Amino acid sequence: MKNLYIALIFVAISSSLTAQNKDTKAADKLFNRYEYVAAAKEYQKLADSGKGDGYVYKQLADTYYNMFNTSNATIWYAKAVQTPQDAETYYRYAQMLKVNGKYEEANKQMNKFASMVPNDLRAKAFKENPNYVPKILEKGENYIVKSLPLSSDKSDFGAVMYDNTLYFTSARNGSRKNYGWNGEPFLDIYKSIMADSGTFSEPTTITELNSKFHDGPVTISADGNTMYFSSDSFREHLFEKDKANKLKLGRNNLYKATKTGDTWGNIKPLPFNSKDFSLSNPSLSRDGKTLYFSSNMPGSIGGVDIWKVSVNGNEYGKPENLGPKVNTEGDESFPFIADDNTTLYFASSGKQGLGGLDVYQIDLSKGADAVNMGKPINTEKDDFAFTFNKAKNIGFLSSNRNGNDDIFSATPICKVDLLVVVTNKKTGEILADAKVAILDEKNNIVDTQMSNNKGEVNYRVLCDKIYSIQASKDGFEGNVFPVAKSKGPSARVDAALQPIDVIITPDEIVLKPIFFEYDKSNITQEGAFELDKLVQVMKNNEKLVIFAKSHTDSRGTDVYNNSLSDRRAQATVQYVISKGIAASRISGKGFGKSELKVQCEPCTEEQHAQNRRSEFLIVK
Repeated sequence: MKNLYIALIFVAISSSLTAQNKDTKAADKLFNRYEYVAAAKEYQKLADSGKGDGYVYKQLADTYYNMFNTSNATIWYAKAVQTPQDAETYYRYAQMLKVNGKYEEANKQMNKFASMVPNDLRAKAFKENPNYVPKILEKGENYIVKSLPLSSDKSDFGAVMYDNTLYFTSARNGSRKNYGWNGEPFLDIYKSIMADSGTFSEPTTITELNSKFHDGPVTISADGNTMYFSSDSFREHLFEKDKANKLKLGRNNLYKATKTGDTWGNIKPLPFNSKDFSLSNPSLSRDGKTLYFSSNMPGSIGGVDIWKVSVNGNEYGKPENLGPKVNTEGDESFPFIADDNTTLYFASSGKQGLGGLDVYQIDLSKGADAVNMGKPINTEKDDFAFTFNKAKNIGFLSSNRNGNDDIFSATPICKVDLLVVVTNKKTGEILADAKVAILDEKNNIVDTQMSNNKGEVNYRVLCDKIYSIQASKDGFEGNVFPVAKSKGPSARVDAALQPIDVIITPDEIVLKPIFFEYDKSNITQEGAFELDKLVQVMKNNEKLVIFAKSHTDSRGTDVYNNSLSDRRAQATVQYVISKGIAASRISGKGFGKSELKVQCEPCTEEQHAQNRRSEFLIVK
């Protein structure tokens, strides 16, 4: 149903009229009257009876395209392109293939499209970055998206929340006349109240706003007393007559309503409404000075563009196109301007996305390019009408990812921009090229980076989660630094590393004992930090030859403990060798429980741990 606001319900889909004939007359008439459900049946009869050709296949594909029946559209576009078609047909075919996850085949059709219209913005973007899908998919997820129970089995979309009231557009009213475009009832404006628990009340219609035609979506001023909404131009008896098809052609127009008590009234059309083009999907800035909307008015880059107009009470400026940073030769619609008056969310079928409509975000104050919001906001299906309520910290999204236009909540995943700065603890100087790892609460390494020339490493982590930072660098003692829980938006960890200063006696290198976990021989992170000191000493003294002695605690048999301590000795030796020390300079042996450091009976767990160790003797 969102196609009403994207394809513009009273603008005929372009087709090769020269291919029409007496056989297609009945189907073409239904198509031109936008009665796509009936038109599809008539074109299908022609195809089944052997009267199908490139024109019939294209019309049938376009019919399903307009109803967003992606599987059938894909089938008939595949047949249509077996004969020469216009460029837009190849583009639509590519879009339908993407919706069904067939990206490689979609790229083939995009190459054909780009070769026919090389100056099209969509073609240029594709040629510059044909393998863009993996880059979108690799983005981290920033929202938790859930289907709202208030959605019906009909089209529901365009949800926006003001205070505790959610306004949206729906075709659920079964008492309404069905619309020939897709066989669903005409659209109405609904509202639902969100409770403190996050549940929503049973939706009700806003009777005073709804007409017998299509109504919605809406936008409301910050004070809650002014509403702008989309509706058919028939409200003001504004239409054209299509005598050939015996049809009155209306448009989507914008209207303003004001609130008195709990009732909306004083409905007035905006002065730039027209019977020659459509306007829809309004979004009013929080300062009330700018109204954003979608339209195919003269000056549009593509089929439908996003525009803005200044608002001063009941006076309006001249509508302005938002330009190529936002608009393409495709369709851009469903704008939503955030509370900061600069961040704009919108849907596009012309920019590089995952399929169908995708949601994009752009900072209008910086002149930067629009950014695809990635998954789970976007999918291979149509995803559109993203809005966000800052006070409630919740967004809303419309999508047909479940087969029907439904409304979803989009809750931001709280994240913190974590800055780690590595320095010399003794002098305070920054340390570049330090190895920095971030670990989760179970000490699993999440990511590892090297510090830059400012000693910095940046991570983006979840709020209120336990993390720690491990930092190490040649010549310095490695260390672990806790990360305090934070709700963001930013946090800092100062990782100050102590320069290695090891005591060397004539007989041994004095380090903290290299302890092992019970019944294990692997080197722990704490052990690795100590062994790094040994490595540094051996690099500074190239003639040093070391003998590593490993021990167990008093538990277990002699045979088992000798074997376990031998494995510990070899693990110690292998770690040192892995750091670039020649194998001829270090050897090791296990001594089991024959040389306990702490004589005890019985022993505490701490005393057992003291006995599980490695020591380092200087051979020469």
